[in-house]
Amino acid sequence: MDDDTVDRLRRVPSRLLAMANGHADRLVGGGLSGVGAHRWHFAVLATLADGGPASQAELSRRTGIYRSDMVAVLNELEQHGYVRRAPDPDDRRRNVISVTGAGERRLRELDALVTALQDELLAPLSKAERERLVDLLARLVSHHGGMPA
Repeated sequence: MDDDTVDRLRRVPSRLLAMANGHADRLVGGGLSGVGAHRWHFAVLATLADGGPASQAELSRRTGIYRSDMVAVLNELEQHGYVRRAPDPDDRRRNVISVTGAGERRLRELDALVTALQDELLAPLSKAERERLVDLLARLVSHHGGMPA
């Protein structure tokens, strides 16, 4: 926002969140794109690494990625050897997806990049302010039906 922006607009939370989100999307999207990845790759790999193998439907629920988009994401990750699909022994109609060794290495690379990008995004904030911002945003998202608090 420039100096000509009226004070009223500078204090509208939804507008500020949208503007910060736009900047965050460009920053993180551009950073990930520079290494041949995108945010969904990171989300799926992190979810599998932290939560263990899952069906496509469960991955969809855990990550918030639409089921229709999940197939394409998994195809890309599988093509690079980052995930493995195997028939579910309890239900042969579905697959269980797990992260591979290559996927764990890729996740470490992406995690380091995403951490650096978060530092760039949040540069004007102290460590305590960053933690407080994350807590407040997580509460908002949880309240409005997003991820659990």
